[in-house]
Amino acid sequence: MALETLEDIFAFEDLSGTFTITDVVVGLLLSFILLSAIGWLYKRTHRGTSYTQSYVHTLIMMGLVVDIIMLIVGSNIARAFSLVGALSIIRFRNAVKETRDVGFIFFAMAIGMATGTRFYLLAIIATAIIGTLIFIMYEFDWYSRPAISQILKIQLDKEVDFEKLFGKVFVKYTSSADLIGIDSVRSDTGTELVYSVILKKKANKHEFIEAIKKLNGNQKVFLITGYNTTDL
Repeated sequence: MALETLEDIFAFEDLSGTFTITDVVVGLLLSFILLSAIGWLYKRTHRGTSYTQSYVHTLIMMGLVVDIIMLIVGSNIARAFSLVGALSIIRFRNAVKETRDVGFIFFAMAIGMATGTRFYLLAIIATAIIGTLIFIMYEFDWYSRPAISQILKIQLDKEVDFEKLFGKVFVKYTSSADLIGIDSVRSDTGTELVYSVILKKKANKHEFIEAIKKLNGNQKVFLITGYNTTDL
């Protein structure tokens, strides 16, 4: 009696009729299963060193939250606009390290939206097909470019004239060598040169580095391969 009086006074709207407990439980469980599969797929197909467990956990959490949000919004346009306004104040301070991660964020959000709006079959089929396509692209290495160029870093004393110092070595071991960066190191007492090089097919990397070391006074030499396929 008292509850009815309060509802009459404040004009409360009973929203529990828009979804049932079964909708909530089934949606969350199905969403968790599908998002866990997406998390496994992300881990299995991730390349590079930027993988973090927290990112995968965030994917799953985000999908589950989106599921709940979609249940709350339902078909109410006013609630949808209120949600947009509330989410617009959120600012993300961590930059996404890989563009591929953005795709997985949208993937998880889409599955959360599908389960939250009770399109269960759509969520299952979409997860299976999109996940399979992502796995195929990873396994067959689609759209990759051969890693032919390498990064060469050479440290030497600051007073050394490096303009023509490595010319003969580059002619012997590389088909291309372009100076792309110069930096000061060791409290401005040394110089670090950064080259983009393409080694000849029969060039021995060990001999190449040893030849460079003979010219730079046996100081540090770095040869980085696969930088264009791996995030460093």
